[in-house]
Amino acid sequence: MADVRPKVVILAPRTDATSELAELLGDRLDIVFAESLGPRDADAAYVITPADPARLGDSGLGDHERDMLLGCVGEAICLVTADGKLLWSNRTFGTIQSEVRARVTAAAAEAAASFLGQTINEDHPAPMRRVVLESDDGRVHELRISPMVGEGPQIIGDRVVGVIRDITSESQFKQKMNAIDEAGTALSRLDRDAVRDMNAPQRLRLLEERIVKASHDLLNYDHFAIRLLDQYTGRLETVISVGFPDEAVELELYPAEEGNGIIGFVAATGQSHICRDTATDARFLPGASGARSSLTVPLKIENKIIGVLDIESLESDAFNADDLQFAQIFARYIAIALQMLDMLVVERTATGQTITSRVEGEIEDPLKDILSEIEALSTEKSDPETAAHIDRIRSDVQAIRDRMHAVAAGPNTLLGLDKIEGPDKSDPLLIGKRVLVADDQAQIRQMIADVLRRRGCVVVACDSGQAAINELEASAADGAAQFDVVISDISMPDRNGYEVFAVARDVVADDAIILMTGFGYDPHHSIVRASQQGMQHVLYKPFQATRLLDEVHRAVGANT
Repeated sequence: MADVRPKVVILAPRTDATSELAELLGDRLDIVFAESLGPRDADAAYVITPADPARLGDSGLGDHERDMLLGCVGEAICLVTADGKLLWSNRTFGTIQSEVRARVTAAAAEAAASFLGQTINEDHPAPMRRVVLESDDGRVHELRISPMVGEGPQIIGDRVVGVIRDITSESQFKQKMNAIDEAGTALSRLDRDAVRDMNAPQRLRLLEERIVKASHDLLNYDHFAIRLLDQYTGRLETVISVGFPDEAVELELYPAEEGNGIIGFVAATGQSHICRDTATDARFLPGASGARSSLTVPLKIENKIIGVLDIESLESDAFNADDLQFAQIFARYIAIALQMLDMLVVERTATGQTITSRVEGEIEDPLKDILSEIEALSTEKSDPETAAHIDRIRSDVQAIRDRMHAVAAGPNTLLGLDKIEGPDKSDPLLIGKRVLVADDQAQIRQMIADVLRRRGCVVVACDSGQAAINELEASAADGAAQFDVVISDISMPDRNGYEVFAVARDVVADDAIILMTGFGYDPHHSIVRASQQGMQHVLYKPFQATRLLDEVHRAVGANT
């Protein structure tokens, strides 16, 4: 509802002088000219009646009229002398807390004393002092003090004019902005010592804790979710949620202006959206239980939309323009922090592959020299014991090459296969156990399947997330063979690891599900989301074959 401005009737003809007066006061008052008061003027707050209207063009309003007009001004105004005497004030000044009025008078008197005797001319304009006063009730006032002067060069006397404005809301806004800026900076300020030994999911969990704390303490968000755009599937995947039920978290949404709710609309357009009433906003889809209003802003890196921050309230019309600005600023920090986490993991992946490739190249020449020396020794007559040592050295050199090549291959291989090879590797605990293995990389998928089959497992290998989900759903049918263990990569083109996990947990125990990722890379944050729902086994490629067997043993034990 618009504010109703006080109505002032000027009983004077419209002249240049009165028109100028109306223009000056028009931004605060509703000015009406009239020759006499009529019934329509009964709602007038003030009536200006100059003794001689003609004088308005020469000397202005009379004292009474000036006092009336100054009383209508929103700011408090006072006239104070250098010895602290309050000569005059308008009505608004009287509404200020007495303790603040006393501090205003004291500050004005101090300023008046410092201004006294200064010369005002073109080279030395009138001085002004600004003072911020905070009262016991939490209000904040701005006091601007200027000397009372006329026109032309003159010496300042002992009187000053103080204009007092309540800036409580402005001060609170600034304080909140500073707090958000500080908290946002802390999101991306990951202490090197603290995160050095953390993998990607642990780092994301640390970031999640900081986001949740800042959201609750600073912004009073008790129901919010962060969804990131999955580059493979195009879906908006929930990576962090607070106060949302499972059905809202798992809702499948895409960036689209229609049919995907407010979240899809914001992700598609990059435009923030305030839903003042969920009952009347056609775009709103069920989120927090009992949500009455929401605020949704995009997560952006430069001009690229990487996700959405969705905030909901149990009260209707809970968000205003200030809340929107706060959320947009906080969302920028969240986007930067998430990007930094992904960059750290990508850097670790690239660095690991580069280092292993370099090491492989660096040791190749020394290995060749060892083999050359071995060949030279083997041409001479040697006893059987020496020959056996030579064969062992030759075998070790080849093993070094194979292992370095496997490490350099990165996530697409198993390490230490030579340690578990042998004629009879059947494992009584694993014989007959049905294991589902899902990975879109054929080499690693085949290696894992071979290791498990040699130990007696019945392995179903899937080359995509959707194929794995189909197998899991089929196994849940009456009379179908059940899976004992599920092993899935988290990064596949169609369905990610979390989606496989979500279906698998309806088929096997949470402890019987193993997720895999290369060098800790988790672009969909599947591991964190699955961990929040009970998943306990993660393999970071490239991993040792013995580690694979250890995890499968634990999973089988959990599902028996």
